[in-house]
Amino acid sequence: MKYACLPLPKEDLEHVLTRTRSCWEEVRGQACFLTGGTGFFGMWLLESFAHANDQLALGATTTVLTRQPAAFARKAPHLAARPDVRLVAGDVRDFPFPPGKFPFVIHAATSTTVANDYAARTAMLDEIIGGTRRLLEFAAQAGARKLLLTSSGAVYGPQPVDVTHQPEEPQGGLAPLSPEAAYGVGKRQAEHLCADHARTTGCAAKVARCFAFVGPHLPLEGRYAIGNFLRDALRGEAIRVTDDGTPRRSYLYAADLAVWLWTILFHGRSMTAYNVGSMHDVSIAELAATVSATVGSGRPVTIAQPPLPGHMPSRYVPDTRRARNELGLQEHFSLTEAIRRTARWHGYPAFSA
Repeated sequence: MKYACLPLPKEDLEHVLTRTRSCWEEVRGQACFLTGGTGFFGMWLLESFAHANDQLALGATTTVLTRQPAAFARKAPHLAARPDVRLVAGDVRDFPFPPGKFPFVIHAATSTTVANDYAARTAMLDEIIGGTRRLLEFAAQAGARKLLLTSSGAVYGPQPVDVTHQPEEPQGGLAPLSPEAAYGVGKRQAEHLCADHARTTGCAAKVARCFAFVGPHLPLEGRYAIGNFLRDALRGEAIRVTDDGTPRRSYLYAADLAVWLWTILFHGRSMTAYNVGSMHDVSIAELAATVSATVGSGRPVTIAQPPLPGHMPSRYVPDTRRARNELGLQEHFSLTEAIRRTARWHGYPAFSA
């Protein structure tokens, strides 16, 4: 399997530009600041920014905060070599502020590590909350006019089993005494800090509550079921489901994700949260079968355990009507097409050009 960081497909970048064209005039000649630029969200934002900058001759720049600029340059030399992408070394919790004005700030840095013990959970909370606090201090100094926080559907806590699609108004609630709630607690506090920042400074702060996604740059090793299934398929192995396969999830393709994030930053309402994701849910077992069928080989799917009789499946599926109705956002890619495009980017023979 290939792990090289290839440029994103031109057709995906054109998709983003076509649907965000009304956003970019505001950026002409301006400077943006991005945390999390080396992650899944950040890479899509950076590449789509660079494409718009080229195609529209915007003369804009993006400064990217990264712990290891040299590692980023090795991962994405096609971005690191660009004069409109500037790398700043530092940790989001205490980074030195680069000089100058940055009218647009995107805070996409977040931990993707599973926090299984007290020390890991404490470090994760410190990164989320402390990092957001530091970022907001920078935004105030830099004169930010618009700010986007990439938050998470985890802020809602477990989705009630009788709620098929989670709206922006919580139906259940976090259990703050539960260790599993640490990530959601941190993201909820980050949202609160951003809202306070907006009230205090007048900066238009928007929140994207992100659910589940698929596309180039999604890690194929780790806690994402669809990434693990693609890894198994691309290795020519059986696709392994590690639970009973009943949880229900939905997956938005990353090109649409980039459209949604840029649109929320520029056109979303201040101090407003928008769910970001697909409303077309599948069970994990159905997802594994779809991956198997889509890569064209019909590899077997193994499910670790049978469902418990009478057990209601867990759900993590957003209601995105606010983003659709207010901002005109849509899903343009089926799950099958999203899987096909992701496999092609990874060089899977059946879909390589």
